[in-house]
Amino acid sequence: QVRLVESGGGLVQSGGSLRLSCVASGETSSRSIKAWFRQAPANEREFVAAITGSGNVDYRESVRDRFTISRDNNKNTAWLQMDSMKPEDTGVYYCGFANLAGGIVYRVETYDYWGEGTEVTVSS
Repeated sequence: QVRLVESGGGLVQSGGSLRLSCVASGETSSRSIKAWFRQAPANEREFVAAITGSGNVDYRESVRDRFTISRDNNKNTAWLQMDSMKPEDTGVYYCGFANLAGGIVYRVETYDYWGEGTEVTVSS
């Protein structure tokens, strides 16, 4: 069992920055894939960014060059640095954990564990 706890959300103006954190506890693995998804009201949960145990990363096209995902396996923590934020980045951000060793996966159902989410609001 893995427990994920997100933090760092809040209200920010357009163009501003936030840094989200996701701390994992339980039966974690350094080979796992950690990802960030988000869900805006009335929308489905969508992939934002992911990082494998070996450090390979990928991003949703709309956040590439603005967001940076990173992890520290010793601390069981992953971060999402969000810069140059836009109102369309608004939503609840969820940390996902996939107990897989391999390439990045993008589908919600592939992830085994989720946090409760942290809310991000970007005002225009």
